[in-house]
Amino acid sequence: MYSVVLCTTSIAESQGIAEALIEERLAACVNIISGVASYFRWEGRLEHDEEALLIIKTGTKEISRIVERIKQLHSYEVPEIIALPIIGGDDKYLDWVRASIR
Repeated sequence: MYSVVLCTTSIAESQGIAEALIEERLAACVNIISGVASYFRWEGRLEHDEEALLIIKTGTKEISRIVERIKQLHSYEVPEIIALPIIGGDDKYLDWVRASIR
């Protein structure tokens, strides 16, 4: 089973988080999309910020370790970290994901 983990972060720290997840073999691939405009309510106020979105491809079994590692590296008090199941895809790509996180 495979999953995609989404995480928003500051643009400045996005590369460091991505590299750590790859180097530690928690993720096969991390895409960084910079310039994401995020609007949210925080401590009762409407806030907005320019962030980066990390799109993390991994095995479902690695999700709890990824969540903990991101929380160690992330500067936000409550970082957005959500996981979505991959329900299908190219078999060769998914084989590569599996091989990359072992």
